Amino acid sequence: MSKTTKQKTSIPAGAATGRPRSGTGGKDLLDALPWIAPVLALIVGVVFFPAGVMFYNSTRDISQSGIDKGPVGFDNYLEVFNFAYFWPIFGRTIVWVLAVVVLTVLLSLALAQLLNKAFPGRQLVRLAVIVPWAASVVMTTMVIYYGLEPYFGIINKFLVDVGLIDTPEGFGWTRNADTAFAWSIVIAVFVSLPFTTYTILAGLQGVPGDAIEAAKMDGASPSRTYFSIVLPQLRGAISVAVLINIINVFNSLPILKVMTGSIPGYDADTIMTMIFKYIQNQHKLDVASALSVVAFVIVIVIVAIYVKVVKPMKEV
Repeated sequence: MSKTTKQKTSIPAGAATGRPRSGTGGKDLLDALPWIAPVLALIVGVVFFPAGVMFYNSTRDISQSGIDKGPVGFDNYLEVFNFAYFWPIFGRTIVWVLAVVVLTVLLSLALAQLLNKAFPGRQLVRLAVIVPWAASVVMTTMVIYYGLEPYFGIINKFLVDVGLIDTPEGFGWTRNADTAFAWSIVIAVFVSLPFTTYTILAGLQGVPGDAIEAAKMDGASPSRTYFSIVLPQLRGAISVAVLINIINVFNSLPILKVMTGSIPGYDADTIMTMIFKYIQNQHKLDVASALSVVAFVIVIVIVAIYVKVVKPMKEV
């Protein structure tokens, strides 16, 4: 009687489950280190090192001439939160971000839909949309600022001609905190439109044409087609555009500095302009650093909540 010899085949650990073998993670990281080292060095040098210096300065007593007089713990943070105008400034910052981002996204959705249509001169119109993005923000703001001047501003004169205001000298748009802040929102939306529009326009290129045609054949109205098919496909593009706009608008300084910088008091300030005032007017580098850390934490929290709730990278 013949005997059948069974050979045992050794299976590497983790092969049956598809998981990598233990102990290879460190070796893989070392193998990849030469490739990712430049990126890591850039992140450390551009992000973590300045953030660390900023936090360090926020715990020091720094004189007007920049001399470090020693540690003060969290006294600078107490001065920030004990400042009478801090919470109104914080609320105005939230209004500033929400107003600019929401208006920018709504206008960009309409503009991107228009630019996605085929019409004569579409390429020229698309190029023209880039102009506010390519131009200097300070230059754009200065043009509108002087255009609103009561006596010689062309925008102010236009508003008189169309009957929105009575006399050119009757209202100083940039002399009042509320109107200057409102015009700052208008300018911020104007300069934010190109990036957001092109981001959404890129998303429109990925909307399947056959799905739209099928909806038309089923008798769906244009509005139903847009909200049921097109808009869900734009989820990724809109989510990323909103996230980047939140960060950019929150940290925006030039527009508000030009439009509201000459107004006394703090009725038109956001956190960024208040940091600038601490540095330029009051020469409090340590308190400015503390407020910068607070602003950094606020942005991180907003972004974390946004990413957790919206999930920008989630597939449709």
